[in-house]
Amino acid sequence: MPEDTKKRAKLSTAWPQAKELIVAARWRLLLGGVLMLVNRLVGLVLPASSKYIIDEVIVKQRGELLMPIAAVAGLATLVQAVTSFSLSQVLGVAAQRAITEMRKRVQAKVERLPISYFDSTQTGKLISRIMNDAEGIRNLVGTGLVQLIGSLITAAIAIGVLFYLNWRLTAVTIVVLATFGGALAYAFKKLRPLFRERGEIQSEITGRLAESLGGIRIVKSYTAEKREELTFARGAHKLFRNIAKSMTGVSATTAFSSVVVGAIGVVIIMFGGHSVLTGQMTLGDLFMYIFFTGLMAMPVIEIAAIGTQITEAFAGLDRIREILTMPTEDEEDAQREALPEMRGEVDFENVWFEYNEGVPVLKGVSFQAPAGSTTALVGSSGSGKSTLISLVMNFNQPKSGAIKIDQRPLTSVKLRDYRSYLGVVLQDNFLFDGTVADNIRFSKPHATLEEIKAVSRIAHCDEFVTGFENGYETIVGERGVKLSGGQRQRIAIARALLADPKILILDEATSSLDSESEAMIQEGLRQLRQGRTTFVIAHRLSTIRSADQILVMEDGQIVERGSHEQLLALNGRYKQLYDKQYKFERDQFINPGEDFTPELPSVKLERPSASPRMTAI
Repeated sequence: MPEDTKKRAKLSTAWPQAKELIVAARWRLLLGGVLMLVNRLVGLVLPASSKYIIDEVIVKQRGELLMPIAAVAGLATLVQAVTSFSLSQVLGVAAQRAITEMRKRVQAKVERLPISYFDSTQTGKLISRIMNDAEGIRNLVGTGLVQLIGSLITAAIAIGVLFYLNWRLTAVTIVVLATFGGALAYAFKKLRPLFRERGEIQSEITGRLAESLGGIRIVKSYTAEKREELTFARGAHKLFRNIAKSMTGVSATTAFSSVVVGAIGVVIIMFGGHSVLTGQMTLGDLFMYIFFTGLMAMPVIEIAAIGTQITEAFAGLDRIREILTMPTEDEEDAQREALPEMRGEVDFENVWFEYNEGVPVLKGVSFQAPAGSTTALVGSSGSGKSTLISLVMNFNQPKSGAIKIDQRPLTSVKLRDYRSYLGVVLQDNFLFDGTVADNIRFSKPHATLEEIKAVSRIAHCDEFVTGFENGYETIVGERGVKLSGGQRQRIAIARALLADPKILILDEATSSLDSESEAMIQEGLRQLRQGRTTFVIAHRLSTIRSADQILVMEDGQIVERGSHEQLLALNGRYKQLYDKQYKFERDQFINPGEDFTPELPSVKLERPSASPRMTAI
């Protein structure tokens, strides 16, 4: 079991969150408390009337009291029904509002966490945190907490009446209930970590399931349906074992409460019957005592059920607290300087970086990218190109060395300001399940349709979009599944164009395009790069030949730098890559139907190994 699933949901850590929720809903809870108090008080009328019906109406034959007693009981029942309905409305709305606000708060927090957190956390687990863990709040600001308080008040009043009727019998009853109370405290202590672990297991299952369904094409391509079925089954059975164990604990608590009720019944039969026979109690007193004993015992049983729900709520709040206490990028920004405008000059000064401790990915990288220039990164897979781009976008921070923007350390300027000047086209050209226009407009939410069409013409999106029946209102599907790879790529390029960035990142921006499409887009990209600092990762010579400087990377270091002509004259590593790629492009031109990928040097992983997923469940 992962270490984080072993931690217990401690009251001391979850209580501040619970207190904040209770304070926020205090007026509704107060109104609910008043309604609950009225509800419980009028609920005492019917059992209390039993004494007068037996002792006065039946035994003393006072029939004139029958109608008044019935009227009072009927009115009390009506008031109880109205207050019950009002209570559910008042507290139900409060609970749903609190759940909604908590979900919004956690989602906003998650969105602002560093990229490194998302690299090591399943998306499904985060979705579970946002959607499922907040559900338990209803037991704190909904009817749960107020019912708990109402049950305690009812029990207290019932005990007072019982002491009035027969204090000796009541003393014995309380001893039995105290034993039950001790058993409840022990049960909650054992159940609390089970509820916390259940949330962790559910989030792991959700995470793996989201991955499996999101990658369904890969699953089917490798006929891995059975493997995914077994992986899900392992998680589902682990969840089942947790639920079964917790159900056993809850059932045992409920069963024990039934034993307690039975024990109280035995005590009443023995001591109560003896008191009636000796004249210490009337028959009406005994019936009233029995009813009020039920009013005392039932709340105690309710406390067991409600206590379990509140325990589960605290477990969810404890998991939410872990996210809410994490430092966000915005919190780091608070100490940084604003960046009202930017030229776009980028400097790397002896930058070292590593994902895993002791395994450097970048080793003393230094270079300068003047404002408005284009820097191309070439090298074999695993040489550090994408990592360098990640540092430029400030998704990661260097272990040592400095990255400067316009001669200012990147760590000293507000991240939100800096990223507002970025435009990116990554290898994973992610599209949202919306319209073509919405996806292009994502980088500039208030852009007009004319602006969208203008950048689409540069990116050559209009060529295929105008062929759709609904044009720019065509739904692209989840991750753009209804479009081809080249179409998705061109939409991503149009999205970056619309952002009008100072720094442009092109990470294999034309990798999904055929030669004809690439040739059309190259002119648009050439126009886009004018006046912008551009970083390009590409293998095709046509993409990098026009760069102002080319950085050749191997094993996390820059081994060569210069223009295309300068690097060819060196007759070094770049010349080797050039010759190999030139042969590839020439063969593609001569035999365009053939699919050929040039052999690259040995691959080194730049990313850390994946964290244990469902296979560990």
